[in-house]
Amino acid sequence: MTGTTDTGWISFESEMPTTVPVILCGGSGTRLWPRSRVDKPKPFLPLLGERTLFQETLLRCPEDQGFGAPLIVTGNQHLEHVEAQMDVAPGAKVIVEPEGKNTAAAIALAALRLPADAVMLVCPSDHHIGDPEAFVEAARTASEIASSGWLVAFGIEARSPETGFGYLKPAAPIAFGKGFRVYDFIEKPNLEKAKSFIEAGDYFWNGGIFAFTAGLFLEELGEYRPDMLAAARKAVEGGHEDGHRFHPDAAEFARIRGESVDYAVMENSRRAAMVKAFMAWSDIGNWNALKEARQAEDRANVVKGEADLIDCSNVFVETDGPRVSVVGLSDVIVVVDGDEVLVTSAEGAQKVGKLKGAANQ
Repeated sequence: MTGTTDTGWISFESEMPTTVPVILCGGSGTRLWPRSRVDKPKPFLPLLGERTLFQETLLRCPEDQGFGAPLIVTGNQHLEHVEAQMDVAPGAKVIVEPEGKNTAAAIALAALRLPADAVMLVCPSDHHIGDPEAFVEAARTASEIASSGWLVAFGIEARSPETGFGYLKPAAPIAFGKGFRVYDFIEKPNLEKAKSFIEAGDYFWNGGIFAFTAGLFLEELGEYRPDMLAAARKAVEGGHEDGHRFHPDAAEFARIRGESVDYAVMENSRRAAMVKAFMAWSDIGNWNALKEARQAEDRANVVKGEADLIDCSNVFVETDGPRVSVVGLSDVIVVVDGDEVLVTSAEGAQKVGKLKGAANQ
């Protein structure tokens, strides 16, 4: 399979893999404040082990498993962190967004820099996957289905009524039962609807990971958001290369109305499909989610740094210096980062991003 771009910046020879990891790097960093900040959000922090979430994302897509060199989409604000950590993926290239316009525009930039028949495996850079082998298996299946003309989402087992996730309801099986058409694609429902999805038992979380060919994605974007496609195309045509970096034209890119790929394309498409991915996934979307990702046993305390806990259960402590002492509490999160201190209940962790400290960081 061969293909070239207009600029020749990325092309594939027949013997090379055509599944290209497209890694989306951005975010405001507010939900894991004070550890995560706008200038260094969670993808670039070693929250689970020695490597950062961004590095782990790159390492999940190795060449010997059939993946091509990653294409990273980020902004100037995070470029320094990306380039300091991307050495784990030799050959990776970077598209530098002039400003953040959400995921649909970021994916469009990548699609316009790839051959039409290349399969894009779109991955957020800040997720945790506890079973990398299951991820690779799901990615292979999704890529195969994508090659036959589908926009494929990764469906994650919905374990609780989360309002911060989109939901997928599978319909008829496709690809000899390896995947499913999407009957319903709902982006971030209210709590009442989310509860009804869990009770129904046949909805999956949308994991934010997708596979589709560059050509089909651009066709679908052109059908549902033609103005976005036109502006993205002009931004790429007017852009310039700088070694391994590509800089789209800022003036043309600024014309794009920011929107997620979920709203812009996936909810509208008649070609939406999904694979079921049981891979110990977490978006590490707040401190409670990080606690659960680190927690070995139910109700166990989780501590990183110097801490004293007496008569406590399900308490999470992370401190980068001062000793934290907690007595007789349950379901509490305590984080110390420099001169900032956060104390919240596990239930209140969703609201951390609304604090003045997080908003004004």
